[in-house]
Amino acid sequence: MFGVENLWLFVVSGLLLNLIPGPDSLLIMARSASQGFKAGMAAALGIGTGTCVHIGAAALGMSAVLATSAEAFFVVKLVGAAYLCYLGWQLLTSKPTPASATEPTADTQAFIKTPYRRIFWQGVLTNVLNPKVALFFLAFVPQFIAVDASNKALSFILLGLVFNVNGMLWCSFLAWTVAQAGHKIKLSTTCKQLLNKVTGAVFVTLGVKLALSKAS
Repeated sequence: MFGVENLWLFVVSGLLLNLIPGPDSLLIMARSASQGFKAGMAAALGIGTGTCVHIGAAALGMSAVLATSAEAFFVVKLVGAAYLCYLGWQLLTSKPTPASATEPTADTQAFIKTPYRRIFWQGVLTNVLNPKVALFFLAFVPQFIAVDASNKALSFILLGLVFNVNGMLWCSFLAWTVAQAGHKIKLSTTCKQLLNKVTGAVFVTLGVKLALSKAS
């Protein structure tokens, strides 16, 4: 149907691949733990939007350019790596708001909250600026498109959307579970700062790793 083969295997494989932690999952976890479920979902929606961009780009053949052009891959890779490092630096240098006269301890300080719109765009850019995601779609999705499919681009988009829906289900579950855990544990401002710094360090590491990676 629609030029798609082994859809059940594609769904199962996609779910398993989404379980592998990466920059997207880390962003959702960091935002959910520090600001709650809504912040985690803002990041998740941004990541889902970024995935749609990759799906459209791959269907139009832009991912093939990244796969065959070393120069194009190099440029996108450096931009993505720079953004991951920038995002990591923001988390590393984030500060709590000053305690007011009515707040007796540092643990009751209000932690600076990032606007949901900004978190959304962080999710979009974290996903879109990762050329590995584009190459993943180019390598993975075509395996489930029938050779005799009448409209391979449409089949690609359909499979990409199925993968994205699966990914959003996982991201929503991740945001909810981390937010619930953070709510029950009632993280102090110090713990939230530490979480941001650890996550920031991981993002910087991932950025450096991406910058040193090769297209293959």
